[in-house]
Amino acid sequence: MKRTTTIAVAAALGLSGVTGVARAASSYGQQVIALTNDQRAAHGCGRLAANNALGAAARGHSGDMARHSSMSHEGTDGSDPGDRITGAGYPATEWAENVAYGQSTPKEVVTAWMDSPGHRANILNCELAEIGVGRAVNNKGVAYWTQDFGARG
Repeated sequence: MKRTTTIAVAAALGLSGVTGVARAASSYGQQVIALTNDQRAAHGCGRLAANNALGAAARGHSGDMARHSSMSHEGTDGSDPGDRITGAGYPATEWAENVAYGQSTPKEVVTAWMDSPGHRANILNCELAEIGVGRAVNNKGVAYWTQDFGARG
């Protein structure tokens, strides 16, 4: 991949200061986690570690929202975030969830969450230690996003 292609990909993903192919090629989820961790660091919280079970719960919920073109913390099967998180095998003693739709890039969605008091509180909850991110796009090209956070006992 040429440097100009890397820059174009990075711009399309909403990244700035990208100097290598690896950063541009990273997944939307990895970018959301990095941007979320940047916000946490700026506010005195520790970094969130990526967790596969939380990621599975988040991806599943984003897919459900995209299939039904409906943003909600309640799944179409009646599940709530705690149901999905524990159902994915994460032993949560504390959890939180952020959902959004319509943002095209990781930067846009993290900015939207930081501009919302409830979502911001979840991101800046220093008791939460792990994260999973999901993104799915519906048949109209609209992206649906989920961040699932957790802490273990």
